[in-house]
Amino acid sequence: MLHKAATIMVSLVLAGAGPLVAAKAADVPPAPAPDLTQSPSPTPALWGWEVRGGVYVHDPLSPEAGSVDINGEVLAPKIFEGSDPFWSQLIPHPALGTTINTAGKTSNLYGGAAWNFAVIGRLFFSGDFGLGVNNGNTENPTPPHWNSVGCNWWFHESGSIGYRLTDIWSVMGTVEHSSNAGFCSQNRGLTNFGVRLGYQF
Repeated sequence: MLHKAATIMVSLVLAGAGPLVAAKAADVPPAPAPDLTQSPSPTPALWGWEVRGGVYVHDPLSPEAGSVDINGEVLAPKIFEGSDPFWSQLIPHPALGTTINTAGKTSNLYGGAAWNFAVIGRLFFSGDFGLGVNNGNTENPTPPHWNSVGCNWWFHESGSIGYRLTDIWSVMGTVEHSSNAGFCSQNRGLTNFGVRLGYQF
C-alpha cells in the first residue's frame, strides 16, 4: 500500500514539474548560428608597396662633382607572388624613381623593375634596372663642369645593401649608375653614391 502511494506521488510531482521545466527551457535563448557570410580581414590598401628616399653624393669623380642629390623611389607590389619564398624573390617589383641634383646639374627620372634578395638575418640586397630620362648637357663639345651624357635618355641601374631595422623600416647604402651604353655620340654617364631609408607597407 505504501509502495503504491509513493508511486502515485512521484507521478504527480513529475507531471507538475514537466510544464515548469519546459517553460524555463523556452526562456533560454538559442545559441547564435555561425555567420558564414563574414569575410576574412581585408588586405591593407597599400600592402606590398615600398617607398625609399635619401641623399647621394653627386658623381664625385666627374666634372659635375661637388654637389648632392635627393633621391626618391616607389616600389609597387610584385606582378604576382610565387608559392616558394626563395624563387618568389626573382619576381620583380615595378619601380619608379627620381634623383634630383641640388646644384642644377644632371638630374634623372627613371622606371623599371626592382628585386629584393634576403642575404642573412636582416641583411638584404636590392637591385633595379630600367630606363631613364635626364636634363644633362648634350652639346659637343660639352661645357666645363658638365658630364658628357650624349643624349637625354639612358639606361639606369642601382644596387643597395640594406638592413631591416624593423618589419617596415630599413636603411641601405646605394650606388646608382646611368648611361646610354654607347648608343649616343658621348657616354660619360652618371654614378652617384648615398644612403637611403625605406618604408614598407
